[in-house]
Amino acid sequence: MKTNRNIILKNWPILMVIALLTLLPFKINNYWIDVFFFFGIYALLGLSLNIVLGEVGLFDLGHMGFMAIGAYTTAILNTAFGIPIIILLPVSAIVAGAFAWLVCSPIIHLRGDYLCIVTIGMGEIVRLTLINNPFGITGGPNGVFGIDFLSFGGPLVIDSSIESYFVIWIIVGLTILGLVNLQHSRIGRAWNCIREDEIAAEATGIDVRSYKLLAFVLGAGLAGVAGNIYASKLMIVSPESFSFMESCMLFCIVLIGGMGSIPGVLIGAAAISLFPEIFRTFAQYRMLIFGAAMVVMMIFRPGGIWPRKRGAVKFESLLIKAGEENG
Repeated sequence: MKTNRNIILKNWPILMVIALLTLLPFKINNYWIDVFFFFGIYALLGLSLNIVLGEVGLFDLGHMGFMAIGAYTTAILNTAFGIPIIILLPVSAIVAGAFAWLVCSPIIHLRGDYLCIVTIGMGEIVRLTLINNPFGITGGPNGVFGIDFLSFGGPLVIDSSIESYFVIWIIVGLTILGLVNLQHSRIGRAWNCIREDEIAAEATGIDVRSYKLLAFVLGAGLAGVAGNIYASKLMIVSPESFSFMESCMLFCIVLIGGMGSIPGVLIGAAAISLFPEIFRTFAQYRMLIFGAAMVVMMIFRPGGIWPRKRGAVKFESLLIKAGEENG
């Protein structure tokens, strides 16, 4: 009993957030439920990019391309072949992950600005390909419409705002649980070593290339899941939803919240999705305020609003441990 009480006391902020998110949709109207749904989409996308940017330190400014792959995989297979959305949920993740492995394998050795520029090109190639309507399957600029709602079989169809809200936040919760465990695993320690010093990590026996590719594949898979949920909610997907500016917004979510920090990503997602709605009166000054906030953040809190606490373990000890696990 005492152990359970200690666990509750230690994790009370998490329990409060869960309780708030559970009760919130019953106290607000459908408009704000939809706003919080898109907050959940941005949170999931931010968590997916955080694997690449926050955990491994790889610059990726084309991340929306992976979401586009997941969304269009769902849209095309559902509308053309009638495959249920629930079956396409893992399929979208696998296709987006496979695409990431395919396009990132040749460029994974690049670092810093070079990798950043290549990922920008990758995201734009995906968007332009969708616009050009290859084989007549992407619908060109108009996109694909008539996508079914998410269904778990029988009468259980997710066709309301509150149901979609709970679906996305359950997925976000499961993702957070998995990522927390991943951070404290052998893979997470290897990622930390690569982020701190790639050359030293490779010298201790860590397969840097494989771990970098794994980060891209996992991040792309989560983005593909977000694309699936997004497509089933809106029932339409179009190329304009996956622009370079959206990729920049995802990049800012991780930077604002704190690279590698899961709570920070949630704060960053809230800043991107909720604040523009709360301060809609100043909508015409949105980009000015956002730019000024970014400048202030970089000057006074470059680590983000909620930077990740890496722990007291020295890098040398972490490197030795990771090297022993992977040697």
